[in-house]
Amino acid sequence: MSTVREVTYEVLRNLGMTVIFGNPGSTELPFLRDMPSDFRYVLGLHERSAAGMAVGYALARGKAAFANLHSVASAGNGLSAIIDSAYSHAPLVVTTGQQDRRQVLAEPFLVSRAVDVVKPYVKWACEPLRAEDVPAAIVRGHHLAMQPPRGPVFISIPMDDWTHECRSMDPRQVHGTVLADPAALDAVVRALDSSSNPAIVAGSQIEEDQGWKEVIELAEHLNADVYQEPIAPRVTFPRRHPLFRGNLLPAQQPLADQLATYDTIVVLGAPIFLYYAYVPGNPIQPGTKLFQITNSPLDASAALAGTSMVGNLACAMKYIRSRTKKRKSNPISPQSPPPEPPPEYPITPGFLFSVLNRVMPSDAVICEECPSSKGDLDRYVRLDQPGSFYSVRTGILGFGVPASVGLQLAHPERRVVCPVGDGSIQYSIQALWSAVQYNAGVIFVVLRNADYSALKGFCDFTNVGRNVPGMDLPGINMVKLAQGYGMTAQEVDRPEDLEIALREAFESPGPRLISVNVARGGQTCMGMDQSVNPPNYA
Repeated sequence: MSTVREVTYEVLRNLGMTVIFGNPGSTELPFLRDMPSDFRYVLGLHERSAAGMAVGYALARGKAAFANLHSVASAGNGLSAIIDSAYSHAPLVVTTGQQDRRQVLAEPFLVSRAVDVVKPYVKWACEPLRAEDVPAAIVRGHHLAMQPPRGPVFISIPMDDWTHECRSMDPRQVHGTVLADPAALDAVVRALDSSSNPAIVAGSQIEEDQGWKEVIELAEHLNADVYQEPIAPRVTFPRRHPLFRGNLLPAQQPLADQLATYDTIVVLGAPIFLYYAYVPGNPIQPGTKLFQITNSPLDASAALAGTSMVGNLACAMKYIRSRTKKRKSNPISPQSPPPEPPPEYPITPGFLFSVLNRVMPSDAVICEECPSSKGDLDRYVRLDQPGSFYSVRTGILGFGVPASVGLQLAHPERRVVCPVGDGSIQYSIQALWSAVQYNAGVIFVVLRNADYSALKGFCDFTNVGRNVPGMDLPGINMVKLAQGYGMTAQEVDRPEDLEIALREAFESPGPRLISVNVARGGQTCMGMDQSVNPPNYA
């Protein structure tokens, strides 16, 4: 008979989870001792960073990643990354240590009730009733994490379980492709065939279901304009394609206005719709036919309008394309890129992103967390390859830096760039150390404006005014902070020095941080201004 520990490592090996992201504590030591040589441990200095790197690794590979966190700390320090995993549909198997079973009843130091804490945010949470059930729980958790919509599972394991005897087990295969109801898809086909002006809204689930090629083929077959979902966490349609029309705004009336000229709209792999600031209005113009195809039953049930169906996006798009009439199309020239912003001083975010777009390789991966400059990033960084863009749907700060490290570890052949605000980076800055230690060659571009600019933009939009404390961030030296973690870093203040710094970074294989002093002010609330009738909270 083998031990629980030995069987668990064999199960993890068979499931392809041989990279362990973690931050160890006393209750995890019996599992981690004498780790097999074919496993790799990636250390995060904080559970937020450890689990966040696992999220990026899972997103890049489209396979479940394994995170081993410490006892009750995982329910606190790592919870924001677990929530990111849930909303990003990142398959994650999270295990934490629990106190020794023989004294749990006595409420010892580090006894954990983390299962109850994380339950609202995971697909499944358990503490196995018997030590012998630990490997089976991990297998079950893996298969649940990979079932669409993908997400995190959580398993609490008492520290004395690892030495118990246990039979070997077969992790077996579970296939997860779910097909949408053909009768429901036929209704979409009929609507598109009778439509005079259809449009597609492309959502992040297209990439989850490996439908990048299918959405391009469907759009060209229908000659339909394509919009990106609001606050898009993934780019799922090439920015330079002549049918691409930009991102939707995250508020009811502005979004409905953007789509007002279309008589049939098909939302592929996204909610209907993700809003931010409250601007009253219809989700869609009355009389417009609206359909949603999603791999998430939650998104289907939560939609405020339209007809929803649940199923695999790639399969659904193939079905619709094979049954709809091909629409005649006139030659359409690609939309001209916006004119490059002038090299003003101080440097504007728009100028920064236009230079970055010019110098980065075509297969670069952007993992962003710069909310106040997101509009400029979307405007000037034109991405045309799958797996090239990652952002956070939750709005919880701390996603970008660790996720970019995980993305880089998963794709060493592609260069990851992390544009991040000088406020956002503070939430998981410890991941800079991990990037150095594991030679993850991320280029961190810090937009340093010494304030919470996104918050100020929201204040302006909602008429709250700026008489609010805690929105300025003076005295942070990002170069010294990065150097303290062992990272090469430099500051850029003048526009003429920006391109040189970026080119040097791309020519260097290791991780690097560039702190760019950017202009304050001028931000809007997710691209919306006062012309869209914002609420007044003053």
